[in-house]
Amino acid sequence: MSRLDIKQIPVLNDNYVYLAHCPETGATAVVDPAVTGPVFEALDQTGWTLTHILNTHHHGDHTGGNLEIKKRTGCTIVGPRADRDRIPGIDVEVGDGDTVQLGASSARVFDVPGHTRGHIAYWFEDSEALFCGDTLFVMGCGRLFEGTPAQMVNSLAKFDALPDSTQVYCAHEYTQSNGRFALTVEPQNEALQALMRDVDAKRQQGVPTVPSTLGQERATNPFLRPSSADLQATLGMQGADVVDVFAEVRRLKDNF
Repeated sequence: MSRLDIKQIPVLNDNYVYLAHCPETGATAVVDPAVTGPVFEALDQTGWTLTHILNTHHHGDHTGGNLEIKKRTGCTIVGPRADRDRIPGIDVEVGDGDTVQLGASSARVFDVPGHTRGHIAYWFEDSEALFCGDTLFVMGCGRLFEGTPAQMVNSLAKFDALPDSTQVYCAHEYTQSNGRFALTVEPQNEALQALMRDVDAKRQQGVPTVPSTLGQERATNPFLRPSSADLQATLGMQGADVVDVFAEVRRLKDNF
């Protein structure tokens, strides 16, 4: 069992890039490098040597640093097989059920289409770390640019088997606005109310709200709670199909 050392790097307006370092072997990955400067600064600060880039999907704020980082480090770029043509510099294509080795640590890959058609997530079981890109956010999920509500419901369901203690390393600091919306569709949720008080305090101090845990998300995230009786009642959709409920929550959030 090897636990990764994980360093969070805030970039752009609200993105998070991550360094994941195997202390046993020195192998180090950068997850979704939007830009290069802060990545190299973090590498200098830690003394880690980059060996991999792990991409979750093709959007430029997740792959923008790929080619320059690869040129400067000779690292291996790992990304979604289903979207290989849109991942700059991809070397290794992976998909659902595949394993990605990072030194003494290994990640299981999930295909999680919805936000994009080729989105993937990486789950490092020994580190209880889920790098989910823009599929799952704190109290939110990614917009459905290239997928359907049914696809996203199925994608999020792939995380059901993971433990509550799993750390959710999502790629954006969208938490405060997500929480404000979540309260409009499930205002009775006491766990959600308490979490928002904590989130507001953290953001006032400039403290990240990421990572979350899957346990927290299951209790507070409306996109993981389409079967909630309270949420369905708020929407006037008691007993409706969970995909239909999810779709309505997504529609409301898109217009929030």
